Amino acid sequence: MEEDLSLNLQEKQAVVAEVSAQVAKAQTIVLAEYRGIKVGDITILRANARKTGVYFHVLKNTLARRAVQGTSFESLADQMVGPLVYSISADAVAAAKVVQEFAKTNDKLVVKAGSFNGRLLDAAGVNALASIPSREVLLAQICGLLQSPVSGLARVLSAIAEQKQPALAD
Repeated sequence: MEEDLSLNLQEKQAVVAEVSAQVAKAQTIVLAEYRGIKVGDITILRANARKTGVYFHVLKNTLARRAVQGTSFESLADQMVGPLVYSISADAVAAAKVVQEFAKTNDKLVVKAGSFNGRLLDAAGVNALASIPSREVLLAQICGLLQSPVSGLARVLSAIAEQKQPALAD
């Protein structure tokens, strides 16, 4: 007995609504071919994506095209061909980072295209985006830069105070 694995209309509408909700709050979408990757490896990739807040799913391309229709990611529709995984993130670099990190250890995951802020990216563009530090790292670097003059001033004032103290004791 054969099972019908296709989705009915309500299930398709639910998938499009779910993906549309993710796309609405996204800054980046990355498409990658997953042909030949073992299920266990995809499970690891999904877990890594989940940890970083990336929506990561294998979707029917026609449903994904409907979800991006009328959005800044609509230019990706032409790239939605073949067996693809979709990485969608509100963080500008998270989706690209998750896919790139995994692709370093598994050459069967091939970045096909991406979109950031309404711009279509090729594989090299996605890799360049992935090389940018995350928002948290950038904020930490800015805090460090802002603190360094203050802490330097505090050290100078402390040194001046130490120099004057022995003079006061005499």
